[in-house]
Amino acid sequence: MDTDVPAVADLVAGVAAAISRRVAAVSADVYDVILRDIPELRNDKTLLDLLTSSVHSNIGTCLQVLRHQIELSTVQAPAAALEYARRQAQRGTSLPALIRSYRLGHTVFAEWVFAELPRQTDNPELITAATLSMTKTMAGYVDQTSEEVVAAYTGEREHWLRRRSAARAARIRALLSGEHVNVSATEATLGYRLRQYHVGLVCWAGEAAAAVDNITRMEHAISHVAEKIAGPGEPVFLPCDESSAWAWLALGIRDRFDVAGAAADDVDGDLHFAFGDAARGIAGFRLTHAQALAAQSVALAAASGGPRVVTFGEVAPVAMMIGQPDLLRAWVLTTLAGLAADDEHHARLRDTLLVFLRTGGSYKATAERLVLHKNTVQYRIHKAEESLGRPAADHRDDVELALRVSHWLGASVLTPPRDRPGSTGTR
Repeated sequence: MDTDVPAVADLVAGVAAAISRRVAAVSADVYDVILRDIPELRNDKTLLDLLTSSVHSNIGTCLQVLRHQIELSTVQAPAAALEYARRQAQRGTSLPALIRSYRLGHTVFAEWVFAELPRQTDNPELITAATLSMTKTMAGYVDQTSEEVVAAYTGEREHWLRRRSAARAARIRALLSGEHVNVSATEATLGYRLRQYHVGLVCWAGEAAAAVDNITRMEHAISHVAEKIAGPGEPVFLPCDESSAWAWLALGIRDRFDVAGAAADDVDGDLHFAFGDAARGIAGFRLTHAQALAAQSVALAAASGGPRVVTFGEVAPVAMMIGQPDLLRAWVLTTLAGLAADDEHHARLRDTLLVFLRTGGSYKATAERLVLHKNTVQYRIHKAEESLGRPAADHRDDVELALRVSHWLGASVLTPPRDRPGSTGTR
């Protein structure tokens, strides 16, 4: 049967009218299921009345759409539903929990609607057609309303984070400037102890990322990283702009950390992280942040987008050298000579020589570190020294540092193919 015939519309209207007379019971049923299945939404008692209003208004609006055949394009999400989304955004409730409440509500509401159908008619063709019609309308309403709720949540979350950040930012700027601060008042504003070990962190989104919820994504990612490498204690989070943020992770009495879990699979792949060293107290708060910024500068200067995770300890010498990129590149090319060629062959030679120098010139240790045969290592070191034009032991410190710079900055400090000996091209 065609779902657009008057008989179907009349049946749908009759079902909606019958359910409307029991709307309080339907709303209570939906409310109970949401709180039973989503514990996160029952934690804040102050919002339970607003949740009741949101559920009741959504059910009432959907029933009006069904009863009067109202075009969904003319329907807007109820004010109570949007306000509930905004309040949850302010409290940091996860967006998936909010969206799940609509899926659960849809399921419970549909059960009431379809249970009413046989009470209105025993015509199987009418029941089938009305079921199809109401399923389409209810799904459309939930989909459309969910989009508005997501927009309200995301917008409020961004605005609220900025408002909250204003007070924090003033305290943090005072800390970073080195001026005298009231430690107790600053700790109260930040919700964070300054008299402990911290690790500074810079998080930023890749160039291709233009998501409107970058700040929220970075906040969740930093919270995840903090849980993995720092443990209990909320980090200090400060958005810098639409695509980057600063943070400080609480280490307590620990003076070291492991970044192994920083780029886990459940962290968005376009996000990058730069860490300072662990440092203590107010002076350490400033120092570890400066180190994180320096580590970020190396990652940003690197070719091909740079590493996802970098620590100051890995790149400290490089970070202090990149202020003059032209001079740095000229020094690398002079120090490495032919070994600075930007190709896979010389990249392997550079990597092997760097490990060789770091292990004190041990062929055995280098082979174990790179999982290579000792003869392969000896061959590569020999070829690397041929490209250098001298033994690696000559000016060993300079060679090792130049290799570290080329490892992190890649093509930006190496010789491109057209600059190689025998090529007629110029840079």
